[in-house]
Amino acid sequence: MAERFATIDVGTNTVLLLVAERGPDGAFRAVEERMELTRLGRGVDETRRLAPEAIDETVRAVDAFAAVARDAGAGHLVITATSAARDAANGGEFFDRASRAAGAPVEVISGGAEAQAAYESARRDFGAAGEPLVVLDIGGGSTELTYGEAGEVAFQRSFDVGAVRLTERWLRADPPSPAEVASLRSDLAATLRDAPRPPDGARLVGIAGTVTTLCALSLGLESYDGSLVHGRRLAAAEVRALARRLAAMPLAERRRVPGLPPKRADVIVAGAEILGAVMEVLGFDELTVSDRGVRWGILYQRFGATP
Repeated sequence: MAERFATIDVGTNTVLLLVAERGPDGAFRAVEERMELTRLGRGVDETRRLAPEAIDETVRAVDAFAAVARDAGAGHLVITATSAARDAANGGEFFDRASRAAGAPVEVISGGAEAQAAYESARRDFGAAGEPLVVLDIGGGSTELTYGEAGEVAFQRSFDVGAVRLTERWLRADPPSPAEVASLRSDLAATLRDAPRPPDGARLVGIAGTVTTLCALSLGLESYDGSLVHGRRLAAAEVRALARRLAAMPLAERRRVPGLPPKRADVIVAGAEILGAVMEVLGFDELTVSDRGVRWGILYQRFGATP
């Protein structure tokens, strides 16, 4: 059997597993991918602490995914944690428990390192020769922007606006009131105002659950299929239309929308607003959707593959 590697990406909202094997040509092929929505970052924006139940759920997911990776024959495992764990005063408790459960250290990575991993993933799939890339990673607690060309990063920044963070900060009514949505948009405008203009001719690539979910809804998929989403184009006008439609629905109705995971229904409005705001500020009419992301970027960075 070919050598196999695994990465686990612990985010504010989700835990993602990738098990991949290296082929004779040096390229990686996924043999197992899984996702669990555990909401590790619930309440962190207000309390700066991880909730005990969020730690429990996320530790169980990391433990289960580490077991899946080993059962699949992965001889190498990297576990990384991002925004919620960076921000929480009691993040050390999560790291200790998750590391013991998984039998491997859980590493906290900076916003810059998270952006670099997202860029590396997008570059492998969409980095055509001479075409600049702008990579957008909307997470639960933060949003990363990375500009690069020919494998070299020119700009990267992590902004403290994510789908979970902004939902908890602004969207209290059910459905969200127009005033709440307006306040969220003002927060986004102030946060993103320093983002530099993208390079001429750049392509925008969006990764992570907000982007892939909105693409699946746009396509009318009743159940998610990454092969149908990866590489698709999503127009800014469609993003704004989806944001308006979803914001008008009570949460119970959103949870019944085909193609929208029920556990993501409460944060998808804020996620769609983030995506729409970034596209507007940067001047993009469309983006390319990536079903991959940080877990793939970490795989490339730690274990190498053909460029």
